[in-house]
Amino acid sequence: MKNIAVITGGDSSEWKVSLASGKNVASALDRSLFNVYIVFLRGSSWKLIDESVLDSLLDNNDALEQELPGNEVDKSDFSADGVKFDYAMIMIHGEPGETGQLQGYLEMMGVPFNTSSSYVCAVSFDKQSCKRFLDFAGVNLARDLYLRREHTYDVKEITATLGLPLFVKPTIGGSSFGISKVEREEELVPAINKAFEECPALLIEECISGRELTVGVYRKDGNVCTLPVTEIVTTRGWFDYQAKYQGQSSEICPAHINQKTTTAVKDLSEQIYTYMGCNGLVRMDYILRGDSIFFLEINSTPGMTPMSLVPKQIEAAGLTLQQFLTTLISQSLQL
Repeated sequence: MKNIAVITGGDSSEWKVSLASGKNVASALDRSLFNVYIVFLRGSSWKLIDESVLDSLLDNNDALEQELPGNEVDKSDFSADGVKFDYAMIMIHGEPGETGQLQGYLEMMGVPFNTSSSYVCAVSFDKQSCKRFLDFAGVNLARDLYLRREHTYDVKEITATLGLPLFVKPTIGGSSFGISKVEREEELVPAINKAFEECPALLIEECISGRELTVGVYRKDGNVCTLPVTEIVTTRGWFDYQAKYQGQSSEICPAHINQKTTTAVKDLSEQIYTYMGCNGLVRMDYILRGDSIFFLEINSTPGMTPMSLVPKQIEAAGLTLQQFLTTLISQSLQL
């Protein structure tokens, strides 16, 4: 039996989504193969907690201000309660589980994990770095302007360059926190200020109108594989937090697109996965405008809540979540 640490929590605005992902994954892991432990990570505190504590964290934000029951994880050898963990299932969205920081620690400890390397996570999580990396691969990208908090900017110059509407996005972050769709010039400054609340740098992107598509990519037996493509349809105008987690969108999986487009999206995703040096499970998001596919972003630790996109793709592929997770883990462990 292998000891699996499901690491959840984190330091970003997505910590509660992370808890839901962690709970869903922990409950799906095959208990005939794995001893499953839940590790709640926040700041310098790494606690081994039980499911009841996880449930209280999901239900009550105030629990974060209290001393949580559970023993501290010994970070010198990644163990707790005398149990040394054989594998880390990272379910932290945002810092430090998607930024490469947690991966770097695990790499130094020699502990295998379910995501790409620390370097690939760091590059892919930062939207500016990822787009500039993929520029060299000839991938279709929305035009953008990069802005740091200390930079000055001219609203009229930005809108003249990129047009309206446009999107303002923190360069790091997920679950649409800090992102705004700007329809009018006077909305740009508040949108920039909102993005700067999440991080000190942002991208201002032209709006590419079209159909939003997303697909999970992973390795099986050493080969790069894709899950069924999903189309996201929402009445909110774009796929924001409410659309993602409060039922204000429809996810059509498999997407109602022709076979040529399906093949093109899958082929492009496999090419990007290989070009970036990805590993484990990632999710790639696109906009389809006519016959052109525009890359949006890589999710290096995609959501795994019951409402998330990848679990629905796994189901559409005819797999159970348990089977899929066992496949992921078996790429690193001999089962």
